[in-house]
Amino acid sequence: MPTASDRPRRSALYLPASNAKAIAKARTLPCDVVILDLEDAVAPEMKAEARAAAVAAVEEGGFGHREVAIRANGIDTEWGAADLAAIAGSKADAVLVPKVGCPQDIGRYEEALEKAPPAMQLWAMIETCEAVFNLKAIAAMAPSSRLSLWIMGTNDLAKEMRAQLTPCRTPFLPFLSTAVAAARAHGLAILDGVCNEFRDLAVFETEARQGLMFGFDGKSLIHPAQVDPCNTVFSPSEADLAWARAVIAAFGQPENQGKGAIRVDGKMTELLHLEQANRLVAVAERIAAAG
Repeated sequence: MPTASDRPRRSALYLPASNAKAIAKARTLPCDVVILDLEDAVAPEMKAEARAAAVAAVEEGGFGHREVAIRANGIDTEWGAADLAAIAGSKADAVLVPKVGCPQDIGRYEEALEKAPPAMQLWAMIETCEAVFNLKAIAAMAPSSRLSLWIMGTNDLAKEMRAQLTPCRTPFLPFLSTAVAAARAHGLAILDGVCNEFRDLAVFETEARQGLMFGFDGKSLIHPAQVDPCNTVFSPSEADLAWARAVIAAFGQPENQGKGAIRVDGKMTELLHLEQANRLVAVAERIAAAG
């Protein structure tokens, strides 16, 4: 049976919730996640209008297999409480909250979402220096809350650190790997931060492959042109699937029943590899089913 961790989240596209044309186009794009943004992409004088538009968009539906999240303004801003109340009463799959710094922040958001449907998820941006040093404690809130996914906010983190955000992302590599490890330790999905380059897709693909290497489930995006290359990078390749199917078949042989390690294609293969193989196939099947 498919699990939440098998759900494809290769591409998560941010859209200003105030842009009706962009939302309409998102319903036709092959992204796995649509994030209707009330925060950075919306001017202060448009916040209330964007909030109403986001709720109306999820009410209207038409997003198909895509998960739809609404990114709220921070709980301590003048718009935060109204955003959270509106999202809690909406049909969104998730609320994405910015600048989480400590486990107490998760607790405050959890309380604000008390009346939301049980299935509504809490997603959190990891984008502050404070959060970097509280990754383990924040992730540990997952079992007792709605928290199910993190998204790296490398632009905001670069701003706080006064660091240069170059394509190689050298200053941020330790934080990216630590965030993935903390997320995995507590069963969280995790998406890489945005790439600001949407004209040169070769640069984007290089950064996406770096995220794949680190173990991210997918990447957040700022432009529709990034969706297809992102999906390609974060989808199991034919070579991956050939390996996975060979491992599954080998462990399924009667002579290998009960064994913890066998030889597959000349390489020592353990039960942990069987687990990886099963997940790869499950993800590929869900991608195919989504069309």
